[in-house]
Amino acid sequence: MSARSRLRSDAEAADQALGRLRSSLVHQGTVGSAAPLAVPFLLRVAADPTAHDRARTLGLATAAARRAHWGYGTRSTFLQVAAQDPLCDCSGYVMNWSVEAARNALTADADLLLPLLHDPDPEVRTAACYALATATGEADRIADALRARLPVEETPGGRASLVLAFAELAREHPALGAAARLRSLWPDPAQPADVRVAAALGWLCLVDDPVPDELRTVLDALVSAPDLARDLDRVRWIAHVDDEQGLARTLDQLLNEAPPGLIDPDPWG
Repeated sequence: MSARSRLRSDAEAADQALGRLRSSLVHQGTVGSAAPLAVPFLLRVAADPTAHDRARTLGLATAAARRAHWGYGTRSTFLQVAAQDPLCDCSGYVMNWSVEAARNALTADADLLLPLLHDPDPEVRTAACYALATATGEADRIADALRARLPVEETPGGRASLVLAFAELAREHPALGAAARLRSLWPDPAQPADVRVAAALGWLCLVDDPVPDELRTVLDALVSAPDLARDLDRVRWIAHVDDEQGLARTLDQLLNEAPPGLIDPDPWG
């Protein structure tokens, strides 16, 4: 049975198939040369409402289109999709080419991904945000869809993901004018706390301005809410900085230029 068939068969088979695929395609920060070829198949499984583990399947497709974070959540890296320096996989293949090809594959299937912003499963919706943020094209269309979804999204993680996806997309497509939009969101008391915090994070990564005292005051007040960290720690951008204390670690790096958490000096060990 093919991996694609196993993802559609039953929950246990899907879990095993995803584990094997991840080990083969995206493993310990390496994106294999075959990963971009698998992306279209993974997207079609994720778009199938009868398939199992759809959010994880979409997450695997997206992982092929991103650099590894290794705990870095600085203003220059938090919304960075692709590595700037050449990186090679274990066979010596330039991994940057694989990441770019996977990004192009996600962009080519925007028509599959955009409807997932309205999927009944909130995990699929947030995974779709993360995937669409990597797009190399269709930026105006994707940005419009993200903005249109925000007023009707019901979950804190979903709203934060929509805002951060818009910010990340704008990092490579400045014509979207995201900085001004985000600057209007984070001071606005009419917005939910999750939207304001995500807008503040995104804005900091799109501008070179010193951190304003007003922003620090806003964040100090918002992050004191007991449920906010629980909700935002699971947002994919934030979880990649630290999967246990993601929001606290992210804020410390963005606001205070703190170093990342302890990184394994030998990730291949």
